Amino acid sequence: MATKRLKAAVVGATGLAGQQFLAALANHPQFQVVKLAASKRSAGKRYQDAITTDAGQVSWYGDGRLPADLATLTVQDAEAMDASDLDVVFSCVESGPAKIVEPKYAEHCAVISTASAYRYEDDVPLLLPGLNLEHVGLLERQQEKRGWKGFIAPNPNCTTVGLAMTLAPLHRLFGVKRVYMTSLQAVSGAGRSPGVIALDVVDNIIPYIPGEEEKVEKETQKILGDFDGDEIRPARFSVSCTCTRVAVLEGHTEAVFVQLERPVTRDEVVGAWRKFGAEFTARGYRTAPEHLIEVNEDPYRPQVRLDRDAGGGMTTVVGRLRPDGDDGHGWKYMLVSHNTKMGAAKGCILVAEHLLDQGLIG
Repeated sequence: MATKRLKAAVVGATGLAGQQFLAALANHPQFQVVKLAASKRSAGKRYQDAITTDAGQVSWYGDGRLPADLATLTVQDAEAMDASDLDVVFSCVESGPAKIVEPKYAEHCAVISTASAYRYEDDVPLLLPGLNLEHVGLLERQQEKRGWKGFIAPNPNCTTVGLAMTLAPLHRLFGVKRVYMTSLQAVSGAGRSPGVIALDVVDNIIPYIPGEEEKVEKETQKILGDFDGDEIRPARFSVSCTCTRVAVLEGHTEAVFVQLERPVTRDEVVGAWRKFGAEFTARGYRTAPEHLIEVNEDPYRPQVRLDRDAGGGMTTVVGRLRPDGDDGHGWKYMLVSHNTKMGAAKGCILVAEHLLDQGLIG
């Protein structure tokens, strides 16, 4: 007997992240998209018409073809959408609008969001699949404090995802003391509106992304912090970042230096990565990869074009692991993480699958 699919909405559905949600949710056995919402500009139009330019181009950028059952859905005004008959809202609007609409939805149902609007609230966890799911307990505190039937559970910044994922097993087993990271981020991380102007980024590296470095530093400490039953106590190690934009469509590359609290061998680091998340991935969630972290021993890997789609874009690929100094405390490596899959839509869907399994949705 087929399991009843829960009713879902995608808010911000006409944007790049929204389209990734629609592509990933197509034929999902647990969630059925029954509502689409966006700005007033798109409200009242069929979805396909809302993403069609005046020249007749259908601006669909999600994986595969635009699902036929979604093309004819009428787009609603995000500010006016009624969430009382929904089980979950996937929100991917900008931070300003999210601050307004997400609490309205959370009064009625779960809100899984890519927006930064509520990431730094004391009663809001930043959930990463397989990494800090003990922080789920903070959602109950949020509901009690705010009087909501649902909750807001935002994902981390897409640049934070790969860094936090690779640091987690090292921090748990060996203790992290200090982190330096330089990112080479895909243009899709900026969306399409306003996005990054091609003439600025082609044959170039943009050395500054407003607010990015502060987000990564703060979020990494929160994600890897300890939940004591009432609040998250951020991890105490320092994180220093330099974030840049490069002419890559999708996938973030990061060069990382980590200083550990105790000396370890290369085999210990690799072993920690390869074992990480095995219990979580064994649960069989539809969107979960076989491995959360993949170690590539080729000295010329990871490469963003070759490795961003590992595990369906859900696996962080690490390589070029080498010691910094000879005391076993310092290690350098590179990683590739898919910013619009694990770092956005599919990562949020995987969190929703876990929350459903835990009885927190539906």
